Amino acid sequence: MDLQHPIEKAEALIEALPYLQAFRGKTFLIKMGGSAMEDPDLVAKVMRDIVFLEVAGINPIVVHGGGKAISAAMKEAGLDAQFIGGFRVTSDEAIDIVEKVLSSEINPGLVRMIREFGGKAVGIAGTDVFLGEKMFASDAQGQRVDLGRVGEVVGCQLGQMDAAHRAGIVPVISPLAAELATGRPLNINADLAAAALAKELRVAKLVYLSDVPGLMMDPSKPETLIKSVSRAQADELMSDGTISGGMIPKIKSAIDALNAGVRKVHFIDGRLPHALLLEIFTHGGIGTEVTR
Repeated sequence: MDLQHPIEKAEALIEALPYLQAFRGKTFLIKMGGSAMEDPDLVAKVMRDIVFLEVAGINPIVVHGGGKAISAAMKEAGLDAQFIGGFRVTSDEAIDIVEKVLSSEINPGLVRMIREFGGKAVGIAGTDVFLGEKMFASDAQGQRVDLGRVGEVVGCQLGQMDAAHRAGIVPVISPLAAELATGRPLNINADLAAAALAKELRVAKLVYLSDVPGLMMDPSKPETLIKSVSRAQADELMSDGTISGGMIPKIKSAIDALNAGVRKVHFIDGRLPHALLLEIFTHGGIGTEVTR
């Protein structure tokens, strides 16, 4: 009988042991977004990984996006998706669609998957966690543009989430905020929502699961993946243009989170099965870690 395969499995568990010991009782915030959320099989694998974290004594929190599903629902309603500076312009009519897709489709679907794998989870509306104020963008001419019901996080209410953690339940949170002045919902960029909550909690890890392998010296060449980078090095990579486009706000939010006390930020490719476990519990990881 060939024992090589079972032995390799045992060796993988031994490799994970020091990480399991180090992270037991710690809080990880996992942001899910991008096309990694489009494949139900991949999403299910991520949810199973989150159940693994829960069983291992780690406290996972999930903040999810929903961009493509929202765009599809808006198109069905006859509304065009418009983005300025990476933010979705969100009218009064559109915010109703955003809230419905996030709260009635995506959030309960993720909660259901976690429960199907034997985990405990509860969906929490972002409006019960995030406090926000309206934000504005600038167009190509530098003129201020009203984005509608789009906001930035200015505070967090932790009551429901803390209660879930004390009960050993995974909070699954949508990227919506309650506007301070009115209590009405604001659409929040999920990356920025996750970073704001990670800062408030000073989590051990903030993990961005998206559809890119991580930071790369050349985005067209996955083999140029940068395995580890410090805050200072990340600043340099933005200054010299190595980091550009849509990665800039992600890296800025990562640096902001590290400055506020988050221990490490990870960027990993959620299209790779079990990317979360491979990044956290193996020596080499599979994405990019940003450190202090």
